[in-house]
Amino acid sequence: MDFKKRRSLFSADSLMPKLLLVFAAISILTTVGIVVVLLVESQKFFEEVPFLDFITGTEWTPLFADGKFGVLPLLVGTFMVTVIASCVALPIGLASAIYLSEYAHEKVRKVLKPVLEILAGVPTIVYGFFALTFVTPILRFLIPATEVFNALSAGLVIGIMIIPLISSMSEDAMSAVPRSLRDAAYALGSTKLEVATKVVVPAAFSGIVASFVLGISRAVGETMIVALAAGALPNMEFNPLKSVETLTAYIVAVSSGDTTVGSVEYQTIYSVGITLFTITLIMNIIAGYISRRFREEY
Repeated sequence: MDFKKRRSLFSADSLMPKLLLVFAAISILTTVGIVVVLLVESQKFFEEVPFLDFITGTEWTPLFADGKFGVLPLLVGTFMVTVIASCVALPIGLASAIYLSEYAHEKVRKVLKPVLEILAGVPTIVYGFFALTFVTPILRFLIPATEVFNALSAGLVIGIMIIPLISSMSEDAMSAVPRSLRDAAYALGSTKLEVATKVVVPAAFSGIVASFVLGISRAVGETMIVALAAGALPNMEFNPLKSVETLTAYIVAVSSGDTTVGSVEYQTIYSVGITLFTITLIMNIIAGYISRRFREEY
């Protein structure tokens, strides 16, 4: 190799760490900027509305003449949709991951996994229309008391949407488990199901938990599906057949431009946003603790 080529390679090697540092700094500064904006704008809201009234109030009517600013109805709607989605996605996603990791033939796995991950690339607006025009009519036929906009339809479709995320991440965690652990279990007379459930899953537990939390966080932050299929009626009823409003759906509704910038009604966007941010942050902190607590190193 001549001198010029060596010099160009040396320059590239010295430049790349600096370039990567710039990109990393941009992502960090972007996150910090988002947090700062949420905190500053939310502070303006809480100067007008007491924080205790916000987190304990049971009525959410900020756009009415005599507005009420209790966020609990939005939290109830978000919680209900997320629980329904989790009940669909967590068992199906984990079962799919176990099949792909332990049962599927290599050729089958190479076909099924990409096909499953195609679901993750479908735009959420398509899922929203699917929930409204396909799932909801079926639910109304089976359960006549179901309203046109309801939490059950939105939750089921969100669950379908996050299955690929949970399945793919869980399967990656299981595939990282050393083959020697499986062989040792088989040598002791364990069946394939016992190896999968009593050896592989516990060994990959931290990765599986991370996939669960990421999937649930995705469900909490989903916007278009709940905006189209769940409705916009904040209430405190734990009835999945009725219309609800989630945190994200409210942000979409108020961001349409009908409220005056700087008003208390407008500031509710940031108060709801900081609430959503806090929920996801707490979930990730808990997931990080569980992952560190049960992490296995090989």
